[in-house]
This record gives sequence, C-alpha cells and structure tokens, in this order.
Amino acid sequence: MANSTVNIPAHVPGALVLDCPVADRTTVYENVFETRLAPLHASTPPVYWCPNIYPDGTGGWIVRRVEDLKEVYADDDLFTKKGFSSFAKLIGEDWDLVPTELTGDPHKKVRKVLNPVFAPQKMFALDDMVRGRALELVGAFKDKGHCDFVRDFAIPFPVSIFLDLFGLPQDEVDQFLAWETALLHAPDMQVRIKATHEVKAYLLDAIAQRRSAPREDLLSYALTYEYDGEPWSNDMVFGYAWNLFVGGLDTVTANIGLHLWHLATHPEQQAELRADPSKLTLAIEEMMRAYAAVTTYRTVTRETEFRGVKMLPGDRIAMSTSITARDPEAWPEPNRIDFDRKPGHLAFGSSSHRCLGMHLARRELIIAIETMLAELPEFRVDPQAEVPFWLGNIIQVKALPLVW
Repeated sequence: MANSTVNIPAHVPGALVLDCPVADRTTVYENVFETRLAPLHASTPPVYWCPNIYPDGTGGWIVRRVEDLKEVYADDDLFTKKGFSSFAKLIGEDWDLVPTELTGDPHKKVRKVLNPVFAPQKMFALDDMVRGRALELVGAFKDKGHCDFVRDFAIPFPVSIFLDLFGLPQDEVDQFLAWETALLHAPDMQVRIKATHEVKAYLLDAIAQRRSAPREDLLSYALTYEYDGEPWSNDMVFGYAWNLFVGGLDTVTANIGLHLWHLATHPEQQAELRADPSKLTLAIEEMMRAYAAVTTYRTVTRETEFRGVKMLPGDRIAMSTSITARDPEAWPEPNRIDFDRKPGHLAFGSSSHRCLGMHLARRELIIAIETMLAELPEFRVDPQAEVPFWLGNIIQVKALPLVW
C-alpha cells in the first residue's frame, strides 16, 4: 500500500493503490531500471493507482504492460492529450502545444503538414550541422582526460541544435539553458512562472521578426503552413515553437546521458561499437528500449472499464515508457541489453501521437555517441565518483563524471 496521504478517489479500490518506485522525484544512486522495475512487474497488477505519479504530486493510473500501453496510445478519443501541459496554466492562459495537445481532426491535419518536415531524409540532411555542434562540445574537453558529460555535453547539445533549427544565435545558449532549468526543474513555482513569461515573450518576438523578414529556419517555415486553407494563427505558430523548445531538450539530454552511462559501465559493449560502428543504429534502438526515460500523461474523457478497472472522466493515466521498457511479457530477458535485439520500443510513443521529432532525436543520439567514440579513447565512470539518477516524469543521469 502506498504511504501517501493524498486523497484517493472513491472509485479507486484500495487494493490498487500502490507506489511507483521510479517516480519519487528524488535522487538515487542505483540503476533503477534493474533494481526496481523487475520487482514492480512481479508484484503489481497490470493497471494500478499511484497517489503521486503526476508532476504536481497528485495521483493517476499506471499502465505497466506494453500491450496495454499501446492500446492507450491508440485511443486518442478516450484517452486525450488535450490540456496535459502546465505551462499555459501557470500564467493563466489557454494555448496548446502544437501538435502535441491537439486531438482528432486538428491533430491529423497538423501532423499531415509537419510529418514531411521531420521525415528521416530531412533529418539526415542536418547531419553536418548536428555533427559540428557535437565536435565543438567534445573538442572543449577531449584533451582534459575527464568531463562531466551531462554538464559539458548532454545538456547544451540539444539546446544548440534547437537554436540552429530556429535560426537563433548560439551566443544565447546560456540564456536558453537557464530557461530550460527554470521551466523544467525549478522547485519554486514563481521561478517557473517568470521563465514561462520570458520564453513566451522571446518566442513571440522571434515570430514577429520572421513575419517581417523570413529566413531559412523552422520558425519562418511555420509561417507558410496552412490549416483549412488559412495560414496558421499566431497561437498555432507559438504553440509549435514552444513545443519544439521544451519537447526536445530534457528528453534528448536524458537519453544521451543514460546511453553514455551504459557504455561507460559496460566496456565490452563500448568496445563492440568501436570495433564495428555499423552496429550503432541497432544499439541505440536497444538502449532506447532498455532505458526509456519518459512518462507522459493522458486524461480519461468518459467513464470506461480498462483491463477490469473502472475509470472516470478526469482520471489521469501515467504512460511510463520506463516501466514498459522492462516488461517481461514483451521482452525476453528484459534486463539484458542486446544490441542484436529486434527493435520495437515505445520510447517515442505509439500510434498517431508518436513523437514528431523522433528522427531528429535518433540522429542526435547516433551522432553524439559516434563523436564520443571517435574522438576519445575508452571512457569510463570516474571510480571516485557516484552517478546520481533523478527519478520523475523523466528519469535521467544528473551528473556523469567520465575519465579516459
């Protein structure tokens, strides 16, 4: 039984109220994917209620099996993404992240426009730019013999890519890093509110500049998109810009950090990739499965019964790809990291709301690891250091001291 004092809705059976051991919003020094998820799958029902699974500390349902999570992903009408983001609410407004919070026909129409923009071949065309940023960051520490990989690479890397894609100056990277930290990690709500206002003002100003003087960047391109024969509204362009900013930062940082931690603690697999770089693509897919980092959320729109569990309108569902990553019913020997395993993870979601930027994220991950392997000798975790893991809606390595 969970020890939370949060009120439990009357329709939630007491037997289904359980803790989630990977959503504590705390720092631990253990590989929770191995130490905590196997017991969870062995001891909990397929669907249960966690009293504090939502980022604001309130409760929701957890679906722990791959097959069930796929069903939730697929039913956008019953399990909606509408209104899941807190940023607009923080400042008393009501705007959608585009396309993430759109549903039904609006979502289909917008994804039809955006999917070609983020198609694999378009993302491959960005390789030189992405590789240049990776080389720049690695070049700053390669001769030192050590680094904090999270601080020195995993955090600034996706921010620098975002700035390039939006045609924004790289000398503003520190400002965007500060905003990212405030928006996603600040415990003080007033700090988050202030950052939300500042980022909104910055993006609206950038949009206005592109309207008067378009450039060759994603923000300018968005001003040419149409919805039902009309140009996208300013709110749509802004919601799209905001979504790309917050959506591709912490997630990429988390995945790069977890993947490099794995290679630094598994020298035989690091050596395998050095000996045969052609294995890297499948290796990334396997690490995306094994270390899926993200929990997203949906809201139940009408009374339903799902896997024998009564759910009411307004109930929230935590869709933890971290939990399903080690589902023994979906993955034989789920704790074994096998670079030859057939891909099929849910790290980018599933169905119509599958991550818009997944092909870009893959290129970022592949190029980041390619660069580390090419530019550095064998790297390992500093034996004098402990590696802290943050548990929350995104599981991530908070510091990764490497030596070589």
